Amino acid sequence: MTSTFIAIIDFVGTFAFAISGALVAVRHRLDLFGVLVLAFAAATAGGIVRDVLLGATPPVSVLDWRYLAISSAAGLLTFYRHERVERMRNPVQLSDAVGLSLFAVLGADKALEAGLGPTGAIMLGILSGVGGGIVRDVLVAQVPSVLQRELYAIAAFAGATVVVVGDALDLPPAPVAVGGAAACFVLRWLAIRRGWRLPVSRGGGPG
Repeated sequence: MTSTFIAIIDFVGTFAFAISGALVAVRHRLDLFGVLVLAFAAATAGGIVRDVLLGATPPVSVLDWRYLAISSAAGLLTFYRHERVERMRNPVQLSDAVGLSLFAVLGADKALEAGLGPTGAIMLGILSGVGGGIVRDVLVAQVPSVLQRELYAIAAFAGATVVVVGDALDLPPAPVAVGGAAACFVLRWLAIRRGWRLPVSRGGGPG
């Protein structure tokens, strides 16, 4: 993919995840600083994991001021206009699904460019997609969505797999990336709407 297209995916995904992080922070009644911290953490954690595993250090989200600016803008928008944002249907899940889709595709593509094989690219795509949501949930003492809710990592797996298969078939990267992101988003959104999830253990709780 071209650098411009990659940057667009990265920035849109950053904004989407930042919105999800900020909304969770507002719902937990964090102050403005807490909202901005959670927005930045949700927006960049997946990319930081991706870059560290690829040896691209310091991570681009730490070096490039635009990531902080984008996440801060999303955090401020959500903090001061959260009632309007909340009027959107399932806003956290929607923005989270967008971020998941874009980061899964981007992570897989960057892994392929770095020379990782298909398995490594898919795994890195999944980690890129779920990392922000995990950090967001942990910071507010919630069990991460990837461990308990409707198909989450599976959706990221689907998106990353589309990118890997498209690369193996030597298909144009931009349409493949769009297709992978769409596959991930649709699967995630259908899982939310229809309650699709993996089997859950019937074991009792602690104690």
